Amino acid sequence: MKVLKSIAILVLFWCSQISFAQNSIDSFLKPSDSLNKKRLKTLVISESAIGAATLIGLNQVWYADYPHSDFHFINDNSEWLQMDKAGHVFSSYHLGSFGANALKWSGASRKSQLIYGSTLGLAFMTTVEVFDGYSANWGASWGDVAANVSGTALYVSQELLWKEQRIVPKFSFHTTHYASERPDVLGSSFAEQILKDYNGQTYWLSANIYSFAKSSKFPKWLNLAFGYGAEGMITGNNETGTISLSETKRYRQFYLSLDLDLTKIETKSHFIKTLLTTFNSIKIPAPTFEIKGSGGTKFHFLYF
Repeated sequence: MKVLKSIAILVLFWCSQISFAQNSIDSFLKPSDSLNKKRLKTLVISESAIGAATLIGLNQVWYADYPHSDFHFINDNSEWLQMDKAGHVFSSYHLGSFGANALKWSGASRKSQLIYGSTLGLAFMTTVEVFDGYSANWGASWGDVAANVSGTALYVSQELLWKEQRIVPKFSFHTTHYASERPDVLGSSFAEQILKDYNGQTYWLSANIYSFAKSSKFPKWLNLAFGYGAEGMITGNNETGTISLSETKRYRQFYLSLDLDLTKIETKSHFIKTLLTTFNSIKIPAPTFEIKGSGGTKFHFLYF
């Protein structure tokens, strides 16, 4: 599943960001007030090396064992009730956020941060899409491209409109019984299921309340989150073929919950700020109201 690749790529960037922070002193993590050419050079070399290594590794692990073809597009917009597309929005947004913040650290201008940094996710995910286009087993998807553009646009538009990120895409996961139906597709271990089992994934748009009402007394870290998920998916589409399934009813889920904006937690440590920014992509478990697309509602005391 193509969203597996996008999330795996994002995890790699997260890990590199955390590792970088852990091995650096706090003063080194402080963004430069003006362009620091040494930092910029280090950043460009590091990102180029990580990007190239990731693409080479992805090609060997994902594509090398499958036949190639002429470049082609497929229409997979109806698959997995668009959960994979939500994953592309999430990944391109956070890769772009990482790119922009990295350029901010180097002291690059705000214009450069938006043009060259925030488009990092779009550029990288487009390259992966080209790989898909030359694979006989997959194919480039206009739906994926649109989702990648949407994730980048969400970041850039907020910077242009508000000069801050008031609405952040987030992710949460819980295990489901669907994975046992097709462990080869939905994952046989917890780690695989996080990436593969769309039934347990939820994608959120987490909006900071104080940012929209700065004269209010709401805590600066309090968010209101709107989530989207789906269940009953053993295959990409409704067709099950010869697969024996215990549950085939597919339906969407919509959620309303509270959340935290970790970046609004005040600290003087740039190391802690780096950690908080990194983990701000994960939705905090909280009381949640669910509307089922199949009919009915449900309240969760704590929803993951």
